Amino acid sequence: MYTTSQPDPVRLEIFKNLYQFIAEQMGIVLQNTAASVNIKERLDFSCAIFDASGLLVANAPHIPVHLGSMSESVRSLINAQGDNIKPGNVYLSNNPYNGGTHLPDVTAITPIFDVENKQIIFYVASRGHQADIGGITPGSMPPHSTTVAEEGIIFDNYLLVADGEFQEAAVKNYLLNHPYPSRNPEQNITDFKAQIAANERGVQELGKIVNQYGLETVQTYMQFVQNHAEESVRRAIDVLKDGSFIYTMDSGAKITVKVTIDRDNRSAKIDFTGTSAQLNSNFNAPKAVTQAAVLYVFRTLVDDNIPLNAGCLKPLEIIIPEGCMLNPTYPAAVVAGNVETSQTIVDALYGALGVMAASQGTMNNFTFGNQKYQYYETICGGSGAGIDFDGTDGVHTHMTNSRLTDPEVLETRYPVQVESFSLRPDSGGKGKYSGGNGVIRRIKFLEPMTANILSGHRLVPPFGLNGAAAGQVGRNWVQRQNGTEEILGSSATVEMQPGDIFVIETPGGGGFG
Repeated sequence: MYTTSQPDPVRLEIFKNLYQFIAEQMGIVLQNTAASVNIKERLDFSCAIFDASGLLVANAPHIPVHLGSMSESVRSLINAQGDNIKPGNVYLSNNPYNGGTHLPDVTAITPIFDVENKQIIFYVASRGHQADIGGITPGSMPPHSTTVAEEGIIFDNYLLVADGEFQEAAVKNYLLNHPYPSRNPEQNITDFKAQIAANERGVQELGKIVNQYGLETVQTYMQFVQNHAEESVRRAIDVLKDGSFIYTMDSGAKITVKVTIDRDNRSAKIDFTGTSAQLNSNFNAPKAVTQAAVLYVFRTLVDDNIPLNAGCLKPLEIIIPEGCMLNPTYPAAVVAGNVETSQTIVDALYGALGVMAASQGTMNNFTFGNQKYQYYETICGGSGAGIDFDGTDGVHTHMTNSRLTDPEVLETRYPVQVESFSLRPDSGGKGKYSGGNGVIRRIKFLEPMTANILSGHRLVPPFGLNGAAAGQVGRNWVQRQNGTEEILGSSATVEMQPGDIFVIETPGGGGFG
């Protein structure tokens, strides 16, 4: 037998992998049962398991911006509903002011009760990016929203399944009863059902290991897995030095960060004081997103194979002044905070720590659609070079980790053609180690549609470190059928006609040394 104070190292390894494997199983169910291209093809989703207090235990290696923030959603449910949570209930949440990231990312949360149905022993959750959740533009990623209401429909601990009954009529009514309703409620509902199914797989798998090992052992090892992650992050902090960084975005907004390492306590203070006040644009990042970015950076500094979990946060004190763009107050618009500002936070932290040059620093969020079709994708670019490595060409960087839809699937399901998709030569910053190259993506439209781009680093280049060159800035433009070219800014909405081509050139990463 093991003692409760010290884990058995072999068992720790087994449980760590078991928890992660359960989250991966959930992801497979979600991918197989979802309807939208977003979840099925691009894999823009994340699954995770949590302890009884809503703290993250383990996740599948899905989307970093989801994973570091999902615990906030689970904890907000516990705080709001607490005693009302019943067996057979599933809740839906995407409120950016309650642990959400942006409205398209909708989280389904399922509590798991003990065998007597007396108390909650775990939670499982899956977060999927909906192809459309309402709002002022198809795809729900509006470049020019100024309030969160313009970005779509808010679910705040919404009861999706009550006592085992899926509330289909109520949820459909909710999706349609909004100033900017969902354009495809049938698809939303199918994806919600897929998330419920994914969670159910997590419930079953956790039930199996409780039967096999006993509840006490499973819960004790959840704590051990968190403690192990905490110790790994403390070890990583041991070798870091104090630093600070100010990173300006295309809009002129600044992210200021100061990292102070406490050698004695093996902890770090990350202070965002001095960051720009909340913006009138939608580049505000909810506090949960800022926390997710910090968590991601410190997790990447750890060499061990540990699951990202609540333990990773314990050695970190994060200071984010309320009302700044990284901790905005309702009803500030936030759709780009999750996808763009999160990337800037990550690069600012790597800059402050001096470990890695900037990556492309954007997700190049491209949406297009009309009442019939809605599509969203993020586009790869160059990653930054580091102390002893070159950046990578054409890769999803940092806070995004999704696939791109196969051209065959895209062209079968939407009236567009992938005209070309290629690397962008010489776009990475040169140095002793060079940054990765961005890409050029050209999409030709066959029907009239609204297209939107939400991107960064079209004006400010991704920085190089230690004297190396910066990466090239990206470019967005439209080639009209008659041959004229229209240059677009970092954020733009444009009406596309048959024969028009939307061109996105993504930034390269910065060099190092």
